[in-house]
Amino acid sequence: MTNTPLPFLDKKRIIATPGFNRWLVPPAALAIHLCIGMAYGFSVFWLPLSKAIGIKESIPCPADIGFFQELFVTTCDWKISTLGWMYTLFFVFLGSSAAVWGGWLEHVGPRKAGVVSAFCWCGGMLLSALGIYLHQFWIMLLGSGVIGGMGLGLGYISPVSTLIKWFPDRRGMATGMAIMGFGGGAMIGSPLATELMKFFASPNDVGVMATFIVMAAIYFVFMMTGALSYRIPPENWQPAGWTPPSNPKTKRMITEHHVHVKNVFKIKQFWLLWGVLCMNVSAGIGVIGMSSPMLQEVFGGQLIGISKTYGELDKAQLAAIAGIAAGFTALLSLFNIGGRFFWASLSDKLGRKLTFIVFFVIGGMLYLSIPESAASGNKLLFVGAFCLILSMYGGGFATIPAYLADLFGTLNVGAIHGRLLTAWATAGILGPVIVNYMREYQLSLGLPREQIYNQTMMILAGMLMLGLLCNLLVRPVADKWFMKEEELLAEQTPGDKKNPAVAPESLPSKHKAGSLLLAVLAWAIVIIPLSWGIYKTALNVSKFFS
Repeated sequence: MTNTPLPFLDKKRIIATPGFNRWLVPPAALAIHLCIGMAYGFSVFWLPLSKAIGIKESIPCPADIGFFQELFVTTCDWKISTLGWMYTLFFVFLGSSAAVWGGWLEHVGPRKAGVVSAFCWCGGMLLSALGIYLHQFWIMLLGSGVIGGMGLGLGYISPVSTLIKWFPDRRGMATGMAIMGFGGGAMIGSPLATELMKFFASPNDVGVMATFIVMAAIYFVFMMTGALSYRIPPENWQPAGWTPPSNPKTKRMITEHHVHVKNVFKIKQFWLLWGVLCMNVSAGIGVIGMSSPMLQEVFGGQLIGISKTYGELDKAQLAAIAGIAAGFTALLSLFNIGGRFFWASLSDKLGRKLTFIVFFVIGGMLYLSIPESAASGNKLLFVGAFCLILSMYGGGFATIPAYLADLFGTLNVGAIHGRLLTAWATAGILGPVIVNYMREYQLSLGLPREQIYNQTMMILAGMLMLGLLCNLLVRPVADKWFMKEEELLAEQTPGDKKNPAVAPESLPSKHKAGSLLLAVLAWAIVIIPLSWGIYKTALNVSKFFS
């Protein structure tokens, strides 16, 4: 590996020395994930940006202006549907960049990847601010959509391999902590962006440009702090008192060997897990975007205590149930985030395969129960079903990296995980298309709004059954795919042999006291803003129960 002009970014320079506390790594990962997770909350900018020129009211573009012209036009406002393309590009480039540069990440280490992610994500926001100033949407797509999307991919997978190597005894819990941050990023970013836009708004400005600049600066500090805090364990490091499973076939298919990323596309287990993730995400992501209108259309006036269908409500009543639906969406986000940590941690006990069986079997039953709870007007069962579904949606994201490490080993798990995220990009198109087009089709048949999602729920349940089949077919990887000794030596990080494997628990107490204090401070830095975000979300949730 060639030396970098900035040697402190070299992988060999971040190998942990005796005295390092492994509990410093999860908050470093959270610092990055809580920032890039704002991708989920970018919709908070759509309405203000749709009035960037008109300020109080949107100035519509002439009817003969198409999407391509809208990229360059400066005399009229962007449509919200046009702005939504930035959201689409986020996840297209997240999956593609993670797949393309996952192998590079394994070679250069998480610190350099985290630094590049910070420059891409925050630099993309600054470029988007320029696009707002010039009113050039193509600059915004290039900034946040393309460059920012690349930062998303690198930032998302940067801690996965590192956390799994630091926590071989709790792989699910470790990845659950980090990926929980990605789900929670919007809980912090959305209310922060709302407050900043209010502060910067003026009679001549909607305040989005300045908000982008400030948030880019804040995120850059957090992401660089997290990236520079990354450390990787010495070769063959293990926690004190822990021994790996002696029989991987009976111990939840956990291997002690490693598969090279260049061979992973040839292995059927990879494609089975690709199907597992794609089906789980497709079913969940399909309802996330429609959760608010679904609740409103299914229950209508029942949400505010009157016996009217959605189509019979007046403007004031529609506004009232929209506020309640916003609380429902916020509630789902809490279960999405909590499920990432809960299910991933539980998978350390149940095993990854059994955990996904639970997702698919119980999830399928919940989807099939929704038409019945809707028909009977049982809001508690309806909401409870969706809360559990979203918890398992998030849990799937957090559990899949540990599943990969169990089957393919830990050496290239970050790169393999990056390639698997193409399933997410596919699901991001498949799920919403099924839900949205099925809704339109059912409406075209003249079905009442409270019944238009019944067939969709059955289709989503069927997709989970496909995922269940893929999961049941997963078996241990054949020995022929594992790397030989000479391949392992070639992949070894320079300097590994100079750092003996020392368990944090075996260090002298004077080292442990200092590292414990540092760990408490690191956790406080990420827990405080996350707690603020949860508090803000809880305020929205309270609308649902009021």
